Amino acid sequence: MSRRTHSRVAARQRMHALVFAALGNSTRLSLVARLARGQRRSISELTQGCKLTRQAVTKHLRVLESAGIVQSIHAGRESLFEFNLAPIAEVSDYLGYVSGQWDEALSRLKAFVED
Repeated sequence: MSRRTHSRVAARQRMHALVFAALGNSTRLSLVARLARGQRRSISELTQGCKLTRQAVTKHLRVLESAGIVQSIHAGRESLFEFNLAPIAEVSDYLGYVSGQWDEALSRLKAFVED
């Protein structure tokens, strides 16, 4: 494997790790679910109906933003957040690939055991 390819693979693995870590929290999953409906939302809107402070919600949004799952758009003095599907789709593709590898391994094991 060339250095360039190895570097791309390592970068993709780091991105996957960031996405999994960001989604590994129930508060962040809830924020993603609200943003995945398609509307940009302010921190005030995302804090409504939640027991967390604006500061706590902002902290969770920054984690999601660093993983690329949400992005912020500045509208005057306010930041609006929107969902970005690309990192989720890439992780989904990765999980499909890993699942396929497991299916192949289990098929080989089954064939070995049955022979």
